[in-house]
Amino acid sequence: MSTQSEPSDKARVAEIREKRRKQWLALRVRIADFTVRSPARLALGVFLIAIAIFTSLLAAPFSSATGEPTALHDAMFTAVSAVCVTGLTTVSTAVHWSFAGQLIMLIGTFMGGLGILTLASILTLAVSRKLGVRGKLMAQNSMNATGASALGEVGSLLRIVILTAISLQALIALLLVPRFAVLGETLPSAIWHGVFYAVSSFNNAGFTPHSDGLVPYGTDMWILGPLMLGVFLGSLGFPVIMVLLVHRFNVKKWNLHTKLTLMVTLILLVSGTLLWLLVEWNNPRTIGAMDPGDKLVHGLFASIMTRSGGFNLVDQNDIGQVSVLITDALMFAGGGSASTAGGIKVTTIAVMFLAIMAEVRGERDAKAFGRRIPEGTMRVAVSVVALGATLVMVATGLLLTIDQDVGFSRALFESISAFGTVGLSMGVSAEMPPAGKYVLSALMFAGRIGSITLASALTMRHRDTLYSLPEERPIIG
Repeated sequence: MSTQSEPSDKARVAEIREKRRKQWLALRVRIADFTVRSPARLALGVFLIAIAIFTSLLAAPFSSATGEPTALHDAMFTAVSAVCVTGLTTVSTAVHWSFAGQLIMLIGTFMGGLGILTLASILTLAVSRKLGVRGKLMAQNSMNATGASALGEVGSLLRIVILTAISLQALIALLLVPRFAVLGETLPSAIWHGVFYAVSSFNNAGFTPHSDGLVPYGTDMWILGPLMLGVFLGSLGFPVIMVLLVHRFNVKKWNLHTKLTLMVTLILLVSGTLLWLLVEWNNPRTIGAMDPGDKLVHGLFASIMTRSGGFNLVDQNDIGQVSVLITDALMFAGGGSASTAGGIKVTTIAVMFLAIMAEVRGERDAKAFGRRIPEGTMRVAVSVVALGATLVMVATGLLLTIDQDVGFSRALFESISAFGTVGLSMGVSAEMPPAGKYVLSALMFAGRIGSITLASALTMRHRDTLYSLPEERPIIG
């Protein structure tokens, strides 16, 4: 009797396994088809799922220092700020959150900085040992890689991305940990703060685990130097970092994207430093009473951080109105494409400027470094700028509607900081009622995903037509 039941049991087990295998294959096919048909929706879905998970974790009692559950709007705001590597907060990172809560924030920041899609591609690579064409297309889209050769190299590029990111963050941590230990912190505390600041800086998040932030280290270059280095490298973008790793300082072998990114980044860095120093040099509430050397450090630090880093050495409510305007402009500009920085991106600014110069000179094509910029790229740049400006305008109006006492300048500052995923704040995020926090959360999400999704969608969207309509130019200007 037992000999007859054994084969039947094995047959049922085999049948169940085969059924599960077919179900798994069918699910993979549906996901792959969805990835090809709508990569933008996939990006939105993955980020939303990540935000939902981190929101539930941060709302749990173990994430708060008091052991009490965190309000949903504060937990969601923090989760969005972490995953979207912004750094805006409604509660004190050092006071409100427990070690578990801060660790959850750090993990969200790390994942958000690399890009959820990139991590998903790396996971696929680790499990299957190879990426299919669909997986390569998804990874190529998330890394801003182009060309058939890039498609074939995505697997190796993914390994380089993760190794480079971890290596750079480890280097920054190694620079910070000894300094915190020298300043009197215990070794576990120094290691934790070093790692936290390393991840926060490289991913351009701006979270600080100290209750008084970086103010006590305002003249300590052993702390400020690694932080500025981390933010600067993170804001360049992985495509640029990879080019620099391969070709180093052989400028002739740099691609156009790398040249434009570095050129505009350096222009904004120098001009931002000089303008901020010019306005704040004699401001007694900020750097007016400091030595010239410390003033220069503060000016350079402010210029680097306002484009997406989010760390600050002075209260943003104390800077002059002209400095507020400069900060708004730098935050809106942001960093490099496919980087941990936000904003409309420096290459967008470069393409817009080149298009304007071509129009002024009466030239048909925009050119740079012996290369012609396609018209499609210029249309994408215009679309990204228009989308960004519209989102900031709508969010500012909503904040003023929710709380009329906040003031236009402060509402605009907070909106640009949220859209640019910068993290600098005039205190509006903490002061706002839940409705205002939801508005800023949506803006942070749109700032991290919106411009990338729009640019990718417009770049991949191409339709050939068999006819052309008659041309007629409306009056411009």
